[in-house]
Amino acid sequence: MRIAKVLGTVVSTQKAHSLQGTKFLLVQRVDHEGQLLPEYDVAADCVGAGVDEWVLITQGSAARQMPEYERRPLDALVIAIIDTVSVSGGRIYSK
Repeated sequence: MRIAKVLGTVVSTQKAHSLQGTKFLLVQRVDHEGQLLPEYDVAADCVGAGVDEWVLITQGSAARQMPEYERRPLDALVIAIIDTVSVSGGRIYSK
């Protein structure tokens, strides 16, 4: 799993039938100090995340473990909206 920040949405009117109704988000990964990394992903959203929220994403086959997503060609899935991240030495993110 990885921590990422939601930058925006990705809209596609033409997509595989199994992806109809799926909301896609553009997310940017975050490092252990809370800094944005230069790596981006497009992830399906199953929790209703919004722009500027920090989220937890899972990738690869783990993104297809939820029953409603197991037959979809997904490589990344937003599985949680983060409230707080704490590391030794202090909190790096809190809503």
